[in-house]
Amino acid sequence: MTNEAFDASLREQGYACFCGVDEAGRGPLAGPVYAAAVILSPDAPILGINDSKKLSEKKREQLFDIICQQAVAFSVASASVEEIERLNILQATFLAMRRAVEGLGVTPDLAAIDGNKIPPGLSMPAISVVKGDALSAAIGAASVLAKVSRDRVMKEMDAVYPGYGFAVHKGYGTVAHINALRDLGPCPIHRPSFLTKILGEKR
Repeated sequence: MTNEAFDASLREQGYACFCGVDEAGRGPLAGPVYAAAVILSPDAPILGINDSKKLSEKKREQLFDIICQQAVAFSVASASVEEIERLNILQATFLAMRRAVEGLGVTPDLAAIDGNKIPPGLSMPAISVVKGDALSAAIGAASVLAKVSRDRVMKEMDAVYPGYGFAVHKGYGTVAHINALRDLGPCPIHRPSFLTKILGEKR
């Protein structure tokens, strides 16, 4: 089944206006977690949408502009490092997802969420779709918007907090990032609760 066919099957079940929802940045040691919600038009299919992790950075950037131009509605939201620390990463991800859905400006009749968990507190019915970013064009589109938006912010943070390599690894725990952390210590956008195993204590 193609991702367009999956989305068509949802429409055939009576969900004429549904949004795909996905996140980016649950795993990194630094930076906010992002989420996006996208409603695509069945009359304007966008070729090449897939799980953002399977696409090149250049392709994601190209698709980002096309999705923003052709989507019926889209919204990108985030939860801050402070919110991640206060709530935990799962609850902060749910918060970013709720913010993205609420920011659509159009109320969908279904939210299709990537993964196996549904954020509590949504104002419409929702389903979870395991590997949804590859199965659903709408979820894949949300994956692209969330990933590109977060990557752009992390590139900006590289200039604010030089030396960590944020523009390259986007905050993920690469060897270079961990070595920089040990040399420089954490900066304000690092997630303290994620650093305990690396630095030996919560900072």
